[in-house]
This record gives sequence, structure tokens and C-alpha cells, in this order.
Amino acid sequence: MRQILKEDFLKTFKNQSYNEQLKKVNRKFETFHNEATDTTEITIYGVIGDSWWEDSVSASDIDNALNSIDGDITINLNSPGGDAFDGIAIYNRLKKHNGKVTINVDGWACSAASVIAMAADELIMGMGSMLMIHEASSIVWGTKTEMRKEADVLENLEDGIIDIYMTKANVSREEIRNMVDAETWFSAQKAVEIGFASSSSSSTVEENKDDEITQLKAKMQEMQNKIEQFENKEPKKPTPVKQNSACMAFLNI
Repeated sequence: MRQILKEDFLKTFKNQSYNEQLKKVNRKFETFHNEATDTTEITIYGVIGDSWWEDSVSASDIDNALNSIDGDITINLNSPGGDAFDGIAIYNRLKKHNGKVTINVDGWACSAASVIAMAADELIMGMGSMLMIHEASSIVWGTKTEMRKEADVLENLEDGIIDIYMTKANVSREEIRNMVDAETWFSAQKAVEIGFASSSSSSTVEENKDDEITQLKAKMQEMQNKIEQFENKEPKKPTPVKQNSACMAFLNI
């Protein structure tokens, strides 16, 4: 069984700025059926892969959960990543699910978790959330021949992962490959712009504000129209006739 340790794979990140925050993402895996929306909510927090200490979420965990779930599902995702093969297996298992898959990135969708995120029919990036893609890595001990073989495996693995990213990306395969090689971190808005995400919570908030302003303007215009109609219907008071001095003189006689 392939074991994954959070500290080990975090060391492979080129950008170490977020490691302390990522270390604090603890395992949480649960399912809940929301009667109001008739959807099943699944929380996937923590490392992706198998662990002796049961502090990660594996492909087997997801498969077991989905075997008893029908219909639409919403996944709340927050993960620093982990085992690439488990991430791929979870991606494929979600794609086979009979129902709409909505994924909310609550915090992080890094490395293997970014692969899982691509399984969403609708991917929503939470405010301040981030998505990261990078090169596949492994720990090799052995001869130069064994290391070359492992490099070939990693290259083929990356090709498959890029295939998955390309199901969403609106840029060329070469651009995605360069982003993978460079290790690229996407803000919520950047993830939307490149096509990985359907929307972000911040854009939804802005859209709601715009809708509220539009509705308010419409109501103000409606009130203005009613005021004008009322003024037009109100009978006009007769304009008093100004009597000139000649008239006054006549009346006095």
C-alpha cells in the first residue's frame, strides 16, 4: 500500500510560502444528505491517499461513499494534495457518478486535489481559495537505471494529468505543461479565467450586488412613473383672472 505523508510531499513544493497553513489542514471526511435540496454533501478535507494513521482521504473512501449515493452531490474540498494516483482514481470515480457533481473549493485544491477538482460539472472557488498545479514527484532510492525508469513513469503520469486539466482549460496544452513545470498557483478569479473553475464566490457576490442595484433602480423608476401618473390625473385648479383697472372702474359705477 502506497503511504503518503503530508510533510514529505509539502517539501516538494517549489513555493514554500503556504506550507505552514497547508500543514494545518486536518482530515475530515463525512457525508450528509440535504433533504431541502435533495443532494448529498461530501466533505473532503486533508491529505489525499492512504495512511497508516488514518489521517487522509483515499480513493477507497470515496468509492465506498459513492456506492450508497444516488443523484446529485456537492463536495466541499480543502486539501494540500497527496498521492497523484489516488487523486486520478477519485477523479475517474466522480466522473462515473450518476448525477451532477458540484465541487466547492473551500480553501485549497493543490496537487492531487486539483485533479479531483477537475471532475466537477460545476467548480466553485470560494473567496480567497487557491488551486495549484505542479510536476509529479516521487522518492527514489537505487541505481541510475531505476531512477531513469522512475523519471519515465513520472513523465507518463504528468501527460495523463495534463489530459485531465485540458478537459477544462481554455489555453493550449503547451501553456498548461509550462504552468505544471513552473508550479502555478491560481487565485479564485484566475482559476475562472483559465477555465478550471465555473465561478467564484466573489463573482457571485458581485453579481448579486449588481442584481440588487438593477432591481432598486427598477423600483425607483416605477415609483417615479406612478408619481407622474398621479400628478397628471389630479384636476388642475382654475387660474384666477387678474382684473384690470378698467374693469374695476366699471364695477364701481
